[in-house]
Amino acid sequence: MQPDHQSFLRVAIAESKAARTAGHHPFAAILVDGDGKVLMTQHNAFMPDHDMTGHAERVLMTRASVTYSPEILKGCTIYSSAEPCAMCAGAIYWTGLKRVVYGLSEKRLKTITGNHPENPTLDLPCEVVFEAGQRKVEVIGPLLEDEAAEVHNGAWD
Repeated sequence: MQPDHQSFLRVAIAESKAARTAGHHPFAAILVDGDGKVLMTQHNAFMPDHDMTGHAERVLMTRASVTYSPEILKGCTIYSSAEPCAMCAGAIYWTGLKRVVYGLSEKRLKTITGNHPENPTLDLPCEVVFEAGQRKVEVIGPLLEDEAAEVHNGAWD
C-alpha cells in the first residue's frame, strides 16, 4: 500500500505553523514508520538557546537514532515542511531512513528568507548530498510547496 504523502506532509506543515505560533522558526518534521504510524514530531529548535544546528530534521534524526533500531528506521519516512539542508540531509542519511518527502524547496526558501542571519539558507538540493552516499535515499518534493511556503509569510521580515 502506497503511503499518503500529501496527508503526512500536511501534518508536518501544520506543525510548522504551530512552531511559528509558539515563537519558533516555522519549520517542522515528522517521522512515519513503514506501517504509516507517526512515531515522532519535531519543531525547529533554534530557540531558546539560539542553536543554529537546531533544525527540526536534524533534531528529529538525533532523537530517532537513539530511540529506534536500524531495522525500524530503514523503513521510515521523514516528512518535512521544507527541504532538508545539507546538515539535515547528512543526519537523515546517517540515521538510515528510506525516504524524504518535503514541501518547500531550499531554492524557494532562499528567495523567502534572503540572507536572514538566523537562516542563511543553503541552495543545495538534498539529493546532491544523498547521491554522494553509498545507499539510496528516495526523495519526493517539492510537494504542496505553496502551502508549505505560506507559513513563512512575514516570518523573515
